[in-house]
Amino acid sequence: MTRRAVIAGTGSALPKRRMSNAELAERVDTSDEWIVERTGIRFRHIAGEGETTATLGADAARTALDAAGIAPNAVGLIVLATATPDQTFPSTATKVQTALGIDDCVAFDVQAVCSGFLYALSVAESMIRAGSADVALVIGAETFSRILDWEDRTTCVLFGDGAGAVVLKAEDSEDRGVLSVSLHADGRHNSLLYVDGGPSTTGTVGKLRMKGQEVFRHAVVNLATVLGEALDRAGLSVADVDWVVPHQANRRILEATARKLGLPPEKVVVTVDLHANTSAASVPLALDVAVRDGRIRRGDLLVLEAMGGGFTWGAAAVRY
Repeated sequence: MTRRAVIAGTGSALPKRRMSNAELAERVDTSDEWIVERTGIRFRHIAGEGETTATLGADAARTALDAAGIAPNAVGLIVLATATPDQTFPSTATKVQTALGIDDCVAFDVQAVCSGFLYALSVAESMIRAGSADVALVIGAETFSRILDWEDRTTCVLFGDGAGAVVLKAEDSEDRGVLSVSLHADGRHNSLLYVDGGPSTTGTVGKLRMKGQEVFRHAVVNLATVLGEALDRAGLSVADVDWVVPHQANRRILEATARKLGLPPEKVVVTVDLHANTSAASVPLALDVAVRDGRIRRGDLLVLEAMGGGFTWGAAAVRY
C-alpha cells in the first residue's frame, strides 16, 4: 500500500455581493451580450468591506473541515494559494490559521496566480506522502477585484472574488487520492499577463494587465498537454476520466481544450458563468460546487488543471 493524500472534504466561500453583467455595463463601456459571447461569464462576486482573502479562505476552510468531519486542531499544515494576500507579510495562511483557532501548525502561502491551487496541492501532497503532516488544508483564495483597472473593459469584466478549499488526509491506498501532479512555468511570457506594480519595483500594488488573445493561444495548448502528462504519470488515459475540473477563465478556453483532447463537453465542470475568473480559487471552488450538487462522487477520476500568469500551468489526476 502507498501513503497518499486523499480529499476528505471540500468547501468554498463567496463575497455577499454578486455583480451582473448589466450592473457592470453601468460602469464601463460593455454589455451583457458582449461579455457572454466572448467569455461565457454572467456574474461575479465582489468583496466588500470586511471581506478579504483571509476571511474568504477561512470560511472555505471551515466548510471543508465540516464536510470532512475533522476538527481544526487536527490540521498540521495549511498551504494557501493567492496572488492577492491581505498583507505583503505575514502570510495569509497564518491569518486563516488564527481564524480557525489553530495554535500551532505549518502555514504558508504559495504564489503561482491562477495555477496556485495546483502548486499548493502538489506541495501539500508531497509533505503528506513524506510523513510531514497527516491532515492538510489546501486553500485557493483571491480578491482580484482590488487589483483590477475598472476602466479597462477588456480585463475588469473577466474576474471575481472567492475561495475554495480541500482537506487532504493521509491514507494507505493504491488508487485513491492524489495520483499524480504535473507542473510547469515559463517566465518568458511575463508581459502577456501581469500586474504593473510590486513592493520591489514601484512600491505600489499595481493593476492587472493582459493580452487576451495571446494568453488564449498559449492556454489551449498548455492545458491540453499538461492534462495528458498528469494522466500518463498515473498510468491512465483520457478515456478513464470522469470529470475535468478546470481553471474557470473563459468558456471558449474550456471548450477548445476539451475539443483538443477529444473530451465530451458534459465531462467538464463549468462554473465560469456564475463566478468569472477567481484565479487560484477557481479550481477548488468549481470542485466544491460539483461535489455538492452530486455530479462528482466517491471513486470518480478527476483531472484538475489550470494556467496563470508567469506563465505557470499544471494538472493533477485525483481519484476522489
